[in-house]
Amino acid sequence: MIKATDDWAPLLAASLAGDALAYARFLHSVTPVVRGIVRSRGAALGEGTCEDIVQEVLLAIHLKRHTWLQDSPVRPWVYAITRYKVVDAFRARGRRVHLPIEEFADILPAEATADPTLAWDMEKMIGLLDDRSARIVRKIGIEGDSIAETGHSLEMTEGAVRVALHRALKKLAMLRERYVE
Repeated sequence: MIKATDDWAPLLAASLAGDALAYARFLHSVTPVVRGIVRSRGAALGEGTCEDIVQEVLLAIHLKRHTWLQDSPVRPWVYAITRYKVVDAFRARGRRVHLPIEEFADILPAEATADPTLAWDMEKMIGLLDDRSARIVRKIGIEGDSIAETGHSLEMTEGAVRVALHRALKKLAMLRERYVE
């Protein structure tokens, strides 16, 4: 049996010349090293995903073994393939991290409550509108009245309420841009 510290070049060279036994010995020798690298670099991916990556690395080695230059060392070539496969797995996963919630149940924060400054900020911004626009925004946006109810209470047609609401929201957006920057 070939040890991980032995050079893989003679085995890979023999396998490229058609020696199936040398190729099997090469893969058998490379696999534990690849598995160690993948588990080390991809620990956050989970054991199952790491094993999938090991299989992808072995497949990539098989498919690209003809690209290895026989006068260069094998290890850097294998390490590069392994590193790229781990990076590909992280990219495919994106920024998601899968953690069992049971481990964090005791330290998770309580349910979020309403921001106490939100109402004050809304009222401050609405206060910058003219009186009629402010009443329309309050009735529809805060109190939850319908267009028809708002029109009835302010003695306006539904169409006029819609136009006034649109203009008020546009003005609020403009004011927000001015005060946020």
